[in-house]
Amino acid sequence: MSSRTNKKEPRRTAERILEVTLELFNRFGEPNVSTTLISAELNISPGNLYYHYPAKDELINSLFDRYERALNELLNAADNVKNVEDAWLFFHMFFELIWQYRFLYRDLNDLLSKNRRLETHFQFVLKNKQQAVRAVLDGLSRHQSIRIDARESEPVATSMVVVLTYWLSYEYVRDPRKALEPESANAALMRGAYHVLSLLLPYLEASQRAHMLSLVGSYAKN
Repeated sequence: MSSRTNKKEPRRTAERILEVTLELFNRFGEPNVSTTLISAELNISPGNLYYHYPAKDELINSLFDRYERALNELLNAADNVKNVEDAWLFFHMFFELIWQYRFLYRDLNDLLSKNRRLETHFQFVLKNKQQAVRAVLDGLSRHQSIRIDARESEPVATSMVVVLTYWLSYEYVRDPRKALEPESANAALMRGAYHVLSLLLPYLEASQRAHMLSLVGSYAKN
């Protein structure tokens, strides 16, 4: 009994460290959070933190691995998108996941310049996003929700991925004091999902266009 408890305790500590680190990174930005601050917030010694995560990059990489697993699970749902309502839900869930790990996107260029592993893995993230968005477009086309020429689908998909990847940066520039605060999250996510889907407006069937505009309501004007 005692040995099992001892094995579980380090796991719980490691999990708690990641939870608090994610909260601090999201709140203050990764460059502004030191391991000293993390250990102080957890009320543990720097040595205890070092025991679980010997370097700050290991914290970043562990959080990124969690994000990547969750992202890949979500992207698998792209094949099930048949209409605008499915697409709206898919992209809103996409933005919710980005929001959960928003420090990655808030400080993306800085993180990639300092962390070789992240730089390499984010290439796969972009590739997987592109494939998923293409799957969404293919599904909408198969179910006659959009009419888009094959030559246009690739640049449209790329534009959607760009908005997905840099929307929170835009929100931050737009309102640095409030954009990344929890109370601003819902409006920011809705705006992001709308602007991703708005790239499809020229290709949507009339009924699907009207349905999309009804789904977003007043957010279309923000």
